[in-house]
Amino acid sequence: MIQLHFRDASESDLNRIVEIYNSTIPSRMVTADTDFVSVESKQEWFFDHHPHKRPLWIVENQDKDILAWVSFQSFYGRPAYDVTVEISIYIDSNFRGKGLGKKILKHAIEKAPEYGFKTILGFIFAHNKPSLKLFYHFGFEEWGVLPKVAQLDGIEIDLKILGKRV
Repeated sequence: MIQLHFRDASESDLNRIVEIYNSTIPSRMVTADTDFVSVESKQEWFFDHHPHKRPLWIVENQDKDILAWVSFQSFYGRPAYDVTVEISIYIDSNFRGKGLGKKILKHAIEKAPEYGFKTILGFIFAHNKPSLKLFYHFGFEEWGVLPKVAQLDGIEIDLKILGKRV
């Protein structure tokens, strides 16, 4: 059984964060990016996170191998929405399908109130059945559908907005 350790990301983790992120792009299941991103292109995003307000966590195993990362990002960028965050979870391809997503999302939900979060949102492609199943398992509900808002390889894709009050 893999034991997980969560820690705040440091700038030295950015290469690994980008590596894990880029590994999801070819599947066309997780992100609307269609080409690999660079470390440089993610620096501003990285610095938008703050350990006490918008955490970006590295998920390691007992050997300190980085298996995944999870981030809380601001929703809509207005002060009244500070209690609402968008969650993103990205898992190394060698560790997907092994139950890590459940452990990571459970941890994130449990910790969210410590940061003053009252609502967690997930933006998930409608065809990403594994992620939808994961979020529904933890009581997220479908709060909206944005029909055909993305196009991946010529196919129009719906985006589901899932929400949970914590």
